[in-house]
Amino acid sequence: MHKIVSPADAFYFTNMETTATAPEKTVEGVDIQTDDGGEEADKTKGYISNLWSTIRPEVLCPQYSHLMSLCLAIAGTLLTFGALISLLGNAAMPPDGGIFQLVMLTLVALALGFLASLCKLPPLLGMLIAGIMLKNVGAFNLEGTYLDAVSTLRKLAMVVILIKAGLGLDPMALKRLSCTVLRLAFCPCLLEAATVMFAANILLRMPWLWGILLGCVLGAVSPAVVVPSLLGLKEQGYGEDKGIATLVIAASSLDDIAAISLFGIFLGLIFTDQGGNLTMLILQGPIEILIGIAFGLCYGLLIVYVPHREESNIKIWRILLLLGGGILSVLGSERIGFGGAGPLGLIVAAFVASSGWLSNPNNANITKTVEGFFSTAWVIFQPILFGLIGTEIKFSELETSTLLFGLAVLFFGLCIRVTTVWLITVNGILSLKERLFIAIAWFPKATVQALLAPIALDLARETNAPEEIIHLGEQVLTIAVLSILVTAPIGAVAIKFSGPHLLNQEKKEQS
Repeated sequence: MHKIVSPADAFYFTNMETTATAPEKTVEGVDIQTDDGGEEADKTKGYISNLWSTIRPEVLCPQYSHLMSLCLAIAGTLLTFGALISLLGNAAMPPDGGIFQLVMLTLVALALGFLASLCKLPPLLGMLIAGIMLKNVGAFNLEGTYLDAVSTLRKLAMVVILIKAGLGLDPMALKRLSCTVLRLAFCPCLLEAATVMFAANILLRMPWLWGILLGCVLGAVSPAVVVPSLLGLKEQGYGEDKGIATLVIAASSLDDIAAISLFGIFLGLIFTDQGGNLTMLILQGPIEILIGIAFGLCYGLLIVYVPHREESNIKIWRILLLLGGGILSVLGSERIGFGGAGPLGLIVAAFVASSGWLSNPNNANITKTVEGFFSTAWVIFQPILFGLIGTEIKFSELETSTLLFGLAVLFFGLCIRVTTVWLITVNGILSLKERLFIAIAWFPKATVQALLAPIALDLARETNAPEEIIHLGEQVLTIAVLSILVTAPIGAVAIKFSGPHLLNQEKKEQS
């Protein structure tokens, strides 16, 4: 019978035979082989390497790489919490520590966002679900100073995505579509607000002023949902031939200013003792637009020329100047009472800076490095932003009696909004499919609604308003939360899946 010998054993016996037949010499009574000792060591290493190749983890466990990734994530999570507990003490202790809850929200949002991407869905959908889930099971309950920290984190995330949006604007497309940008910024918002006012008055018996206040809350589009979705399609080349991403991103910032400004005017009319100067309230919107554009132009031109192009650390300086200017623009504008100017000013500054840098071909690589930094930063801040937006949705505050009529009010407003977008984009430049896509992209609501919805209710409680006024504030909050719950995930999914079918894809040359 022939005995079957494995390749590893054959290799071993061959080495043994070679060693045994090697000639030997005797030196002072000591037998040594003429074969070099280094050669024998190499043969031994070869045998060990061959043996290891048959038992290495990748062979024994095909899912070894995924298992190691999971172990790395678990180890990183435990290390992060351990370091935070060591540094901050009780603030990072589970389950009630504020820092612990924020970190847990971020990690769960990352995990569910990853699962959503595996299902070919937008990651922000999973992140929203993470915030909703943790809030409604009682695992995320921040109060006191942590609420200010949450607000600041949300604004920092907005700074990152607005810089990323400004850097991605196409100057030629913006020039070509400037009239469409203005129509898209104001007409859908105003007409939706008016529709909501009439629908709320008829269905909910809501007073006219409260109806238009609700319309201003619902009339704004959400940059936090629209901008990342559009930039994702832009990176794949969809809509680049017509500048669709530039059109929608530029119009969205003006749309939010219009909604927020009108909200402030009608809030002042309802709470007359809190409203201040009515003339100032009416002029605030145009003033915010002027301040935002002026700041963006000045600061953008400044960082085009500062630092000097010969500066050794020019990439780092440009990143720091953009980030610092963004924080100053968004947070500083709120400090002086013109919060709508900040986001617009930041988009303009990033756009002017990017256009100035790219005017010199030698700066192309530096500009790509700056864009790459903010793309990486967005990976970190995205779960924070959408997770925190999800925590605004509390099922316990959704009044059953208001839900049905609230859905009807939302439906009528969205119908008018989509129809208006379809009509005002008739300009001979955009095709029917592209106009349909823009109407879909003008659908989601999230950040502005989360910001404005609680204000009227909080003000009613602070001023000890009658129970009827408090109830109206609760209705505004309920319908606004409902709009986030319905439109944010549907809009994000619709943008992601309709884009490749409705927009032309521009092939990018490989460098």
